[in-house]
Amino acid sequence: MFDIDKIITALKTDPNLQRAAGTGAAGLAAGMLLGGGGVKKLVKYGALAAIGSIAYNAWQKSRQPGDFTPVETPPPGPFMPAPSEETAREDLAKSLVRAMIAAAKADGGIDAEEKERIFARLEGMNLSAAEKAFVFDELSSPLDIEAVLRGADTPEHAAEIYAASLVAINGTRPEELRYLETLASRLNLPDALVSEIHAAATQ
Repeated sequence: MFDIDKIITALKTDPNLQRAAGTGAAGLAAGMLLGGGGVKKLVKYGALAAIGSIAYNAWQKSRQPGDFTPVETPPPGPFMPAPSEETAREDLAKSLVRAMIAAAKADGGIDAEEKERIFARLEGMNLSAAEKAFVFDELSSPLDIEAVLRGADTPEHAAEIYAASLVAINGTRPEELRYLETLASRLNLPDALVSEIHAAATQ
């Protein structure tokens, strides 16, 4: 089973990346360490549940303004495959990790030193060879928004991919803002939903 939580832990707990917080992989780590409520949920509830919750709550609120009760984890369904649906959960986890890493490259890429730090951290974790290879490949390849978009096989997954991209970065630098704007457009996300995802990610 593809373990998204261990992979994110490798990024968010690296002290070298935390000290170097700024752009690229360092920005990704810093965002996970220092970000708002949405990021903190990654630790408390697990990445799939947390990102699913952000997207689900934003989706519901954009359709039911003024009549909405947030949930901590979405019910099994389009946003959160049931635990028994291992293939669906693995596919979604890979899509979200790919989206987060791509977002970290939006400001110009991840340099060799940053990659080496992450690789060393991942090597020391209890991950399968396939999991490590997946992350290594994603970190080493150029930014490919088309690969990110291929994970958006449903409107709900599109919202989750955007949410994952948002929580992975600060979202304040011009390059990041342009990337998020392009991503939202290519994912065909309504403006109201995008606004609610931003709001939900800081709660």
